[in-house]
Amino acid sequence: MMMAVRGDRAAKFFVPGRRRQIVLGCAALLMLMVIWPCAGRAQEFGLKNLQGKVFDANDAAINGAIVYLKNSRNNDVKTFLSEKDGSYRFAGLQADTDYTIWAAYQGKKSSTRPVSSFDTRKQVYIDLKIK
Repeated sequence: MMMAVRGDRAAKFFVPGRRRQIVLGCAALLMLMVIWPCAGRAQEFGLKNLQGKVFDANDAAINGAIVYLKNSRNNDVKTFLSEKDGSYRFAGLQADTDYTIWAAYQGKKSSTRPVSSFDTRKQVYIDLKIK
């Protein structure tokens, strides 16, 4: 008699309409499992920092060089005066934006260097050399 009850429960559980609900529920759960980690990565994608040092032709650090950072989306240019050890830093840059960086000192200029949005590092290091 117990067996008949179990069989009846299984039969009720796997009726055609119920089977469709189970399949749709499993599909929705699978979609959530796929989408949820992607949403977390999108939040992490937000910002990055850029830093480095400015050197002269003899590889000596330059204090007071003007470091330029140009945003490719809106052509906005930020500047930073290099420190005594030649270091500079730009924090909180949009990770999904391309930038161009260069430095100038006493009428001389470094070559321009790209900072790509495809570079997924949170901390980017670029040294600039003024010749």
